[in-house]
Order: sequence, then structure tokens, then C-alpha cells
Amino acid sequence: MLSQERYNLIQNIINERTTVTVAELAEALETSESTIRRDLTALDELGKIKKFFGGATKVKHNEGFFEAAVSTKETLMSEEKTEIARYSASLINDNDFVYIDAGTTTSRLIDFITNDKATYVTNGITHARKLIHKGLNAYIIGGKIKSLTEAIIGAEGISNLSSFNFSKAFMGTNGIDIEAGFTTPDIEEAMIKEAALKHSYTAFVLADRTKFRKVFPVTFSDIDKCCIITDVLPDKKFLAETIIKEVNK
Repeated sequence: MLSQERYNLIQNIINERTTVTVAELAEALETSESTIRRDLTALDELGKIKKFFGGATKVKHNEGFFEAAVSTKETLMSEEKTEIARYSASLINDNDFVYIDAGTTTSRLIDFITNDKATYVTNGITHARKLIHKGLNAYIIGGKIKSLTEAIIGAEGISNLSSFNFSKAFMGTNGIDIEAGFTTPDIEEAMIKEAALKHSYTAFVLADRTKFRKVFPVTFSDIDKCCIITDVLPDKKFLAETIIKEVNK
């Protein structure tokens, strides 16, 4: 087998599994471990993979500051978001004091809320409107409005959150990564998320499978600080990091 053929196969395996050992690659390619080590060194120097002692891992590409508008996000992974939202709503108990983060999946959560004995606080403009239309006991925090995501952000919003103690928080995210944690493109939105989590007893991140293995510029929480509710987990390695519920499993 030519070197370039091995390089392509190694990259494909690493992209699929995220992390592999030298022994696993040697077995898969039916070649020696010394050859694999040389190949990994070459690929690492080319920036294609990240080599470590005994193996290699996929290079994480920062997804950048781009963020789609709410109207665009609403159409993505629609059925999966619905199932995640339906299950999440079932977790709300009588007398819960609930924070609902801005986001398209968290917005859909409100469609399935039936508990009118809980109290709800949100930083989402659309979310607040949906909550009051359902006749629920709801509050919206004050602050600057981010038009792209229809979220309340800024220092005033963070100050508002400091006086609350939520029993449950339902959060959105742009990316989930084992090392980077939960990430988002916007610094101010990350600060609001971080403040809400700081004042929440239990936190759930609602995220479909496309959010995994993505890293955006700003981390708002380590992965072990929140439970994750998703449709189907694309990488079982995440199970070792936190509690994860797969609603379509």
C-alpha cells in the first residue's frame, strides 16, 4: 500500500472515531506499528491530525463566530428537536422554578409544557411570548436584545439572574466537545448562559446530534456540569463525561 493511501485511510478512521490508538490503526491497515507511528508523525506535521503518545485524535476546527438566524435554525433537525423538547418538558415538576434559555430547541420545549404550577424565567423574546400565551407564570429578564437570536444579553441581564435560584435550567448550545465543553459564538450570550447555570441546581442542555464534536469561540460550561438531552449520541465517548439521555434510542 502506498503512503498516500495509508494517510487517507488513517484520516478516515480518525475522523470517524475521533481518537484511535497505534495498535488499532495497525490492525485495521494490516501493517506494523512502527509504520503507523511514522505515518502519524507525517500527518501531524501536515496539520491533518493531532498525534499523542500511543495514538492520535481528530483535529478540532473552531467553528468561528458565524451564527445562523432563528428562522434558519428552526428548519434544521426539526423532528429531532421536537422529540428532545417533548421529553424535556416531562421533567418539569410542580413548584419548580425553571430557567429556559434562548434557542430553537428550548423554544420548542414550551410547546410541550403542561405544568402550570411551576414558575418560568427566560431570556428569549419568543419564549416569553409563548409562555404567556399558554397562561403560565412567567418572567423575562431585562437587558440588551440580540436581534439575530432574539435573546436578552448584557450586564443588566446578568445582574437580574444573580437574584434567582433555579431548580432546573434548560439550556441551548452551539457546540459540545469533551475538552472545550459547551460553546457558543457570542461572548455576551455565553456570559448570560454562564450566569444562569451558576444559579441553577440542575441543568439540562438540549442539543441534537449535530452539535457534538463542534467547538465555537466561547465556552460557557464544562461538559460535566450539565446533563445532555439529545436524539441519538454520535460518539459513545461522551457517556464517560456526563449524564446523557438519548430520546430516540
